[in-house]
Amino acid sequence: MTTTSAQTPADTPTTTATPAATPTVTEVPGDPVTASENIRDAVGAKSQTFGSVVDTMDAMAIEVGTMRISAWDGLVMIGIIFFVIALAWFGSRLSAKLIRRMNRLDQTQSLLIEKIVTIAIWGAAFFLGIDLLGIDLTALAVFSGAFGLAIGFGLQKTFGNLIAGIILLMDKSIKPGDVIAVADQAGVSTFGQIRKIGIRAVSITTRDQKEYLIPNENLMINQVENWSYSSKNVRIQVPVGVSYNCDIKIAEKLMLEAAKASKRVLASPPPTVWLDQYGASSVDFIIHCWISDPEEGVGNIRSEVLKRLWDLFQEAGIEIPYPQHDIHLRSSAQLDQLVAAIAQRLEDKPKG
Repeated sequence: MTTTSAQTPADTPTTTATPAATPTVTEVPGDPVTASENIRDAVGAKSQTFGSVVDTMDAMAIEVGTMRISAWDGLVMIGIIFFVIALAWFGSRLSAKLIRRMNRLDQTQSLLIEKIVTIAIWGAAFFLGIDLLGIDLTALAVFSGAFGLAIGFGLQKTFGNLIAGIILLMDKSIKPGDVIAVADQAGVSTFGQIRKIGIRAVSITTRDQKEYLIPNENLMINQVENWSYSSKNVRIQVPVGVSYNCDIKIAEKLMLEAAKASKRVLASPPPTVWLDQYGASSVDFIIHCWISDPEEGVGNIRSEVLKRLWDLFQEAGIEIPYPQHDIHLRSSAQLDQLVAAIAQRLEDKPKG
């Protein structure tokens, strides 16, 4: 009789299946694609179709060292950058409108506050973008030295003009609407009205509608002639010369009449006429008259006064002389011989 004994489960050799080692992705601190992973998980939970599209884009990736950047990561980064820029742009425009509505601030104070708030908004937008992208600021510590060196050399003028613009607005030496004349290093003077004080340069529009962009630093380094710093009243000088044979009292009266006939010439202070000098060919006068709108030009005022004065002089018979020169010849033996020779030659010349 054969007996079989059943093996107990304890006697049966058991094989334990070890799970396959799955590659683990180590999250690198300061990984700039952290935001894309969170958005990918949220999209996959909401919609399976969009989740599959996102997974496909996420599969197309490149690896740089320990960093893995996929097409989805790039798309999210571009979207965040555009969102932050748009948010900062709309925020700066909205703050500018609100500041301009403040009646207690003058134009210079409003512009200064607007510039400071704009810089603060763009700075906050920068750090917001860093936070949304998941970039660890400590990772930028390595590049801080090189970045500071680049600012010191490459962006030195830019930051200098920025600080100069803020200083100009703080001390109110120039402001939008002022009429100024600024000379460059070559001594060429630019005359015009300030339209805008920007972060980098000041916009000046001349009478011929040419717009010059002058760096803010130039207005602090070079000499600036501000025609409307404390008052917009500007005195214009119109030189006039009359003949020595005329009555200078009548000429002076007509000069005052011509100046007062201009609509832009102020009645107070009134125009005046000064006798400047006894010139070589004329008695020289200067008409002094005042205007309160130099942005409209000064050369046209001189032209208007001189045109009116021409008609008045013609009616009164006052002569505006040509340049005259008296030549005196000193007598000498050589000159006498030359005159005698010319006279003899004229006599010997056959007539007819």
